[in-house]
Amino acid sequence: MLSGGLDSSTCLAIARHEGFECYCLSFDYGQRHRIELDAAARIAKSLGAREQRVAHIDLRIFGKSALTDEIEVPKGREAQEMNRGIPVTYVPARNAIFLSFALAYSEVLEASDVFIGVNAIDYSGYPDCRPEFVHAFETMGNLATKAGVEGRTRLQIHMPLISMSKADIVRNAVELGVDLSLTHSCYDPDALGRSCGECDSCILRKKGFAEAGVHDPLVYRDTVLQP
Repeated sequence: MLSGGLDSSTCLAIARHEGFECYCLSFDYGQRHRIELDAAARIAKSLGAREQRVAHIDLRIFGKSALTDEIEVPKGREAQEMNRGIPVTYVPARNAIFLSFALAYSEVLEASDVFIGVNAIDYSGYPDCRPEFVHAFETMGNLATKAGVEGRTRLQIHMPLISMSKADIVRNAVELGVDLSLTHSCYDPDALGRSCGECDSCILRKKGFAEAGVHDPLVYRDTVLQP
C-alpha cells in the first residue's frame, strides 16, 4: 500500500530488501493532497516495483475530514496537542477501506503478504494505525476470501514501521537507498506542489529528519529559493 509519503515509501523499500516482488496499490480517494499519487508513481518506479495500480474511490461523498471536505487543515500544532485526540484530518475508516482493496488485490495475485506503513509512535493519533486494528483485520481477511478458506493463501499483514520513531524511519529510508526527494508528506500543498510545513504531517516529517540528522530534500513554502 503506497501513498508516496515517507512511511509507505520506506515500507516498500523494506519489502524489496526482504526479497519480495512488490505490487503497489495507491488510492485516489478525493484527497486534497492528490499530488501524493505522483510521488507514489515515482517511488514505485525508483524502487523497482513490479506493478503499481491506482484505485479510484471518492470518499468525499462522506466527507467529515479535512482531507476530503471543506474543512481547514490544522496548522502549527504542538506534539502534546496531536496526542490529545483524533484530529480532523482523520478520514473515516480509511485504512479499513484501503486494506479491503489490498485484500482483494492480494487474492487475485495469490499473494499472502500485504505491507502497510502504519506507525504508532510519531503519528497523528489515527485509530486505524494501531496494531490492534491491523491484527483484527488480518484475522477477518483470512475468513473473508475464497483463497483463504480453501487454504491457498494465509494472509499476513506486515507493519515493519509500527514501533519506529520518525527518525528511525528516516534512517531506514536512507540506509535502504530511498530517494527522499521523490516523496510527498504534506496534507495541504500549494498549487506548485510545495509542502506547507505546518500541518501535522509536515511537522512530524521535519521532526524526524531533524532528530535523524538528515537533510530533508523537500521544498516547503517558506523555503528561500536561490536564483
